[in-house]
Amino acid sequence: MNIKQLDEQVSVSEHIACESMVPLAQSGVQVVVCNCPEGESETHPSYVDMEQAALAVGIKFVAIPFTRGRMMRNHCEAFRDVLLEGDKVHAFCRTGNRSSQVWAGAKVLMGADKKQLNSQAQAAGFDIGAVLISIEP
Repeated sequence: MNIKQLDEQVSVSEHIACESMVPLAQSGVQVVVCNCPEGESETHPSYVDMEQAALAVGIKFVAIPFTRGRMMRNHCEAFRDVLLEGDKVHAFCRTGNRSSQVWAGAKVLMGADKKQLNSQAQAAGFDIGAVLISIEP
């Protein structure tokens, strides 16, 4: 698992396995957000399996799925609602890129500066500039 920290609250990565919940819990993660549609990959566990693995170690599992290039405002709003709970969050998708985009969208809705968000994403290895242009608070 290649974890990239976006800010103090949120980290992202590529697909994770059910077994990844243990080290995530040990690192203080309280919520895992899946940005993959159910069945995106044949090797990816189901939402039910992921939720059971998360709950077994005290982590809340949330699915906010969307496909590449199809992020909508409602996805950003749902992620914002997760962030507003104040818990430490780990989000994942196929590469971490969609998760970084929805994080940025949520933060814009919360009033964050787009240039700062772009810098933070770039520092973690993600190019979200084009997505930020289309997101309005």
